[in-house]
Amino acid sequence: MPEDRTEQPHIVTCTAPVNIAVIKYWGKRNEDIILPINSSLSVTLHQDQLKTTTTVATSRSFQEDRIWLNGKEEDITHPRLQSCLREIRRLARKRRNDGDSGVDSASLSHKVHICSVNNFPTAAGLASSAAGFACLVYSLARVFGVEGELSGIARQGSGSACRSMYGGFVQWIMGNKEDGKDSLAQQVEPETHWPELRILVLVASAERKPVGSTSGMQTSVKTSCLLKHRAESVVPGRMVEMTEAIRKKDFAAFAELTMKDSNQFHATCLDTYPPIFYLNHVSQQIISLVHRYNKHYGETRVSSFYSDIMGEISGHWTLFIYTYFFIKGLPVNCASLSEELKQGIGLEPMPKGINYIISTKAGPGPRVVEDPTQHLLLSDGFPKKTM
Repeated sequence: MPEDRTEQPHIVTCTAPVNIAVIKYWGKRNEDIILPINSSLSVTLHQDQLKTTTTVATSRSFQEDRIWLNGKEEDITHPRLQSCLREIRRLARKRRNDGDSGVDSASLSHKVHICSVNNFPTAAGLASSAAGFACLVYSLARVFGVEGELSGIARQGSGSACRSMYGGFVQWIMGNKEDGKDSLAQQVEPETHWPELRILVLVASAERKPVGSTSGMQTSVKTSCLLKHRAESVVPGRMVEMTEAIRKKDFAAFAELTMKDSNQFHATCLDTYPPIFYLNHVSQQIISLVHRYNKHYGETRVSSFYSDIMGEISGHWTLFIYTYFFIKGLPVNCASLSEELKQGIGLEPMPKGINYIISTKAGPGPRVVEDPTQHLLLSDGFPKKTM
């Protein structure tokens, strides 16, 4: 039976940010509701450079729930998608039953149309995107009139999505309860706390990772002795140290902790059987360059670490960039390099290395887009043809 497009649906559009973990999350103790084996901490990147945009529409004329991602219709029955939809609808029904007049009783039975686009590489689809699930949950909550703590729901879509529910510097507390009610994200400091901090995202490849995060974590939990040691004996102390470094805006401590944790993450991947390799040759060159640069100046000016979306370098001072014409985002002051510096760090060109660079900073959490012209769905609740 064809869908009736005559009724005007209720439409909401929101955006949500990417986050980059500086204390890594790797490994689950519960796969179904995504409970981690250790806490983690991240920086939320600014949405002016990196974000997901999601439009959600509800209407009694819709025959079924549907979702479009980056212009292509996807399977709405994906278990993690269904978990987020189910939880938001459950909370909306609870609010209605509690007598909340802000919840439209009729809309609770309506199907939804969801359209989402990312302005960053997403070779593995929505399931790989923390920003995607954070935006989905935030948008659904606005449509169904759900308020309050949402990071626990976002977590059930993608673990690190819970951290994208807040801006600035965010920790994901692993929690101890089996139902996951205490496994939530909390803001450590807002995005305004450290305005000097800059993040340079060096995009070496936008291709799908050779081993997905979900399967990689499962294998590591089963086979890596180092992972168990890391979760129980290393991360708890690092979470305290990293929080202190952020609050004091101590870049040297922040950078060293970030790099050490990244190193241990990759060591855990190598300790997995069979081993997992996430660093490519370009990533290794960048890491080596960062350490040579810091050694040349006798202090930690730049940090390097790996992200499961892409590789990046984070610097308190502007990192010298000799490929400045590839930079997108915030302006970067490009300085000429002295021969002494070139020789001191052994600077060499990296052909076919970095595709482009995104310059950004810490930014806010999810927000509503008030301009109706920015909706990804037309007034009938279906995607724009230009997508």
